[in-house]
Amino acid sequence: MPAEIVYIGIGSNLGDSISIVQDAINLLGKISKSELIKYSSLYSSEPVGDIPQDDYVNAVVALKTGLKPTELLLELQAIEHAFYRQRDPALRWGPRTLDLDIILYGNRAINDSHLTVPHSEMKNRLFVLKPLLEVSGEIYIAGLGSLSYLIDKAPVIKINIINN
Repeated sequence: MPAEIVYIGIGSNLGDSISIVQDAINLLGKISKSELIKYSSLYSSEPVGDIPQDDYVNAVVALKTGLKPTELLLELQAIEHAFYRQRDPALRWGPRTLDLDIILYGNRAINDSHLTVPHSEMKNRLFVLKPLLEVSGEIYIAGLGSLSYLIDKAPVIKINIINN
């Protein structure tokens, strides 16, 4: 399988989120058959949904991978598990130590029981779109539009680059 460029969203709001996101970026660079190409600045953003919780630390990485989408997903879930990620279906947008999402996998459209790519909520998430623009530049996403268009249309939230 030829290598493809994949964009992965990272989020954390439990524990030392800045360190967790930085550690996750390092671990993403160690995934088999993959190479870390670029990563965004770290961003602070307010949480989505109505569950009271702390702000998130977010980033996006560009990864060149030879893994199949489901293989990559399993690698991401293993990294989440290493940071004690708990999945509670009742708390879909609840606090988490680490969340890793495949945002884009090349130009593929994937929609199965395990994975939806492009990520189904990306158009509503400035904390994904702004760091994605930082690592990808202006790209066009089939069925959604350009990143600049998506950023202009996304719901407004408080989001800032973290200077560390």
